[in-house]
Amino acid sequence: MSVEASTIGKILVVDDNPTNIQVLFGVLNNIGYQVAIAKSGEAALQRIEIFQPDIILLDVMMPGLDGFATCERIKADPATCEIPVVFMTALSDTVDKVRGLSLGAVDYITKPIQHEEVLARIQIHLQLSSTRKTLEKRTSELSETLENLKQTQLHLVQSEKLSALGQLVAGIAHELNNPINFIAANLKPAQRYIQDLITLLDSYREHYPEPHPTIASLLEDLEVDYVKEDLPKLIDSMQLGSDRIYDLALSLRNFSRLDETGFTTVDIHAGIESTLLILQHRLKANALCYEIKVVRDYQQPCLVECYPSQLNQVFMNLLGNAIDALEESTTNSDPMITIRTSINENWVNIAIADNGSGISEDIQAKLFDSFFTTKPIGKGTGLGLSISQHIITEKHHGKIKCFSTVGQGTEFVIQIPLRQS
Repeated sequence: MSVEASTIGKILVVDDNPTNIQVLFGVLNNIGYQVAIAKSGEAALQRIEIFQPDIILLDVMMPGLDGFATCERIKADPATCEIPVVFMTALSDTVDKVRGLSLGAVDYITKPIQHEEVLARIQIHLQLSSTRKTLEKRTSELSETLENLKQTQLHLVQSEKLSALGQLVAGIAHELNNPINFIAANLKPAQRYIQDLITLLDSYREHYPEPHPTIASLLEDLEVDYVKEDLPKLIDSMQLGSDRIYDLALSLRNFSRLDETGFTTVDIHAGIESTLLILQHRLKANALCYEIKVVRDYQQPCLVECYPSQLNQVFMNLLGNAIDALEESTTNSDPMITIRTSINENWVNIAIADNGSGISEDIQAKLFDSFFTTKPIGKGTGLGLSISQHIITEKHHGKIKCFSTVGQGTEFVIQIPLRQS
């Protein structure tokens, strides 16, 4: 019987019968296996450590430490527990076989031993063991690669090498933009075509209320009424999905275009007010929340040298998150956002606070991590606060901090220099 080269390995034969040992050694050695011999359970445990076999052929009935006890010791040791154990025994009782398998053995060979059977079983289990080891290795490599990717991502997003990541993100955003525009452009006509087909079907059923039995059966099998009701919903869901991808691509583009404009001296309050104007519709009362009151505590004047569009993006992220928090705090009958500005020597301080449900300490520690979000799937990208931190700390040489108490609310405090050196 031929054996593939990939399955040639080291075999430990454990048996107290010299005849069995001699026969097995000769057969296995002729095939090309490396074979070691042990004549007792105690000797087998010693040989395993030195020989490090790929598979063990273990006799059950041996004096002293029998096969069951030896197998139990092998499987209890982390260094040897993965080695396949195949029992060799004249016992044919099902109870004994179940006992051996429950101890971790992978197979049974019944004496008298048939050479072809032994070789076939050894080859199978060596192949299985090799496959398992390969899978474990690749799984470990993939886990390590994934962890490295996470660390690299975090490093790139939050380090001075952000420009390199920006180029990558801009490319991804560009690649996303083309297919999503194609999908969005085709959803509208698809919706019209579907509605036309539904209208045609309704007209047909109105004028021919008694269709041919074959058509009637087909209509029933296809559940046409359900399809008519569900298909528009399906298209609406696809539209929401395409809008979601578009928003993600837009966030990525914003993330990658942080240095396109120069420093300009502007009134911080104008940027805040323009952002509030854009978000005005979200401040009104709705099914999720009472009308949100905005309290302004501005120190005039507040002229700052900055990247205006980028700073407005930070305001948009923080105010949007504050509104989200207030909408989630459904029991709050007086939702409020407070915005304070002040100048301290050469720094301007901007504080945006809400009286929502607050953020726990463990979540606060992750707030500025890229792609971390506590929002439901489809609502948050996990980029807003990470982008905001980069804009404040890297682009404006400032600071951004979060202060929050569960049950009382959250406040983000921004500090940036009045003048950029």
